[in-house]
Amino acid sequence: MAALRRLITGNPKHSSLIPPTLLICRRGIASKLFVGGLSFYTTEKGLLDAFSQYGQVMEAKIVTDRVSGKSKGFGFVTYACEDEAEKAITQMDRRALNGRVIFVDYAKPTSNLGGSPIARGPPDPITKN
Repeated sequence: MAALRRLITGNPKHSSLIPPTLLICRRGIASKLFVGGLSFYTTEKGLLDAFSQYGQVMEAKIVTDRVSGKSKGFGFVTYACEDEAEKAITQMDRRALNGRVIFVDYAKPTSNLGGSPIARGPPDPITKN
């Protein structure tokens, strides 16, 4: 951590060598939050605006239906730092956003269910012996 601090505050001539992701936050890794109970009228910009007051939001994504394109009522917000994500959870969980009470928690990692896909193509032809 001290070496990183020296890199950032040290020689301004070499500041262009520091990747922008290191300048985002020195406290930890990015944290993804699950946001449930969203109004169907909440936009990604609205979600970003609501959560950006608690820290630097890297991404705000609302999950939509593939066919209709309408919101499924939940989304994800990714913060640059775990501290900012924790602050957002404590401040936004069970609060109203666009007329609906939302629930905020850490997102669970996606698991690969492994099975075969639902649509596998046409069935195999039936042969009579």
